[in-house]
Amino acid sequence: MKKTEYGLFTTIGMIVGIVIGSGIFFRSDNILIATGGSISLGILVFCLAAISIIFGSLTISELATRSTKTGGIIAYAEDTCNNYIACAFGWFHTFLYYPTLICVVSWVIGIYSSLLFGIEATLITQVLIGFVIMCILFICNILSAKLGGYFQNLATVIKLLPLFIIGIAGIVAGDPTHITPSQAPVVESAGWIAAITPIAFAFDGWIIATSLGHEIKDAKKNLKIALIFAPLFILAIYLLYFVGISMYVGPETVMSMGDAHVDAAALKLLGPLGSKVILIFVIISVMGTVNGLIMGLLRLPYSLSLRGMFPRSEQISKTREGLSFSLSGALVAFILCVFWMFIHYFTQKYNILQNSDVSEIAITINYVLYIILYLKVFQMGQKGEIQGFWRGKMNPILAICGSLMILIGSMGNSNFWIYAAFCALLLVAAAAFWHYKGKKFNA
Repeated sequence: MKKTEYGLFTTIGMIVGIVIGSGIFFRSDNILIATGGSISLGILVFCLAAISIIFGSLTISELATRSTKTGGIIAYAEDTCNNYIACAFGWFHTFLYYPTLICVVSWVIGIYSSLLFGIEATLITQVLIGFVIMCILFICNILSAKLGGYFQNLATVIKLLPLFIIGIAGIVAGDPTHITPSQAPVVESAGWIAAITPIAFAFDGWIIATSLGHEIKDAKKNLKIALIFAPLFILAIYLLYFVGISMYVGPETVMSMGDAHVDAAALKLLGPLGSKVILIFVIISVMGTVNGLIMGLLRLPYSLSLRGMFPRSEQISKTREGLSFSLSGALVAFILCVFWMFIHYFTQKYNILQNSDVSEIAITINYVLYIILYLKVFQMGQKGEIQGFWRGKMNPILAICGSLMILIGSMGNSNFWIYAAFCALLLVAAAAFWHYKGKKFNA
């Protein structure tokens, strides 16, 4: 069985490709509105929101260098905490976090595809297009790990092009006075802080690379480099685009046009075909995100089964020559995504989750769960197992602060506690399963 399929560039591309989706193209107006049109304050909000990914990845990288076992985050919880917590992490990611993200982001592909081809943008049409794309990407990754990796690299490079083009054009040809306006912006008290949570969601997905840690060449070295370099690179790209487009078309235009400001910049740069070109880039960008999520999810049932932490572990832990995951586990992953696609369709159709979707609060709970590992890294720093004040102390402290900022922002959602209770039940069910199955597995 092949153990090392992915090099450093693919690993970095995976993180960058998963994190940078469609959100950055359509967040600039929201940020400027929250900051009263202040580009400089918007930069500050981006940097604050980036705390969760930059210091979170720096903290997790300390655990990544200590393990090359399958499962990534599951292995880290297993090594530093206990099997109950490891099983809870695994179940949460397998049954909720990954599949909800996959179905929602696939739906986004349907939205932009409908716009690109002029199809009537009904919910069922968008969901069906997203479902077809999701199936194609599942098949590609099952047929070949390298094929999925190649597409991830291609999608990452393509999605960066419009960000670079608009960002650099704005800085070179834009109006620099927009950064320091003559009049101070009027910002409602603490209103700009609310922008941190949605921006933080645009940074989500970096942890997925850890689920492929056992397949990365020289994983102890390359995974840590990727977890350090990729978040900093993503922040730099986000800031380049945000500042560039704000200078290029002006903060007032961005705020007044809303999401359409992207088309305005494209038309100004590329002419009448600009909006179509941008839509193509965005679709490829989002496909790269879905592909990376699928790459991570495919390995989870197999990784859990090797530890006896999944139903029918004996069957799912069996794999074929050349595959780093089991086909039965891949089938389970696909069925879970189909299930959540149906749930997402009905919640959107009947507006059950107002101004939200099935993935939003799952992302928040995921960041809360990371705090357990951040605290373990802090304890390792206290004991001297991790050398350096920043590595063993400040990095995990700042990572915890980032997670708490996201939690506080999400608690304003009227459905937060209901959804959080559902997440809690899943975590308890995972712990109960291990309590029952673990005794037999270790017997």
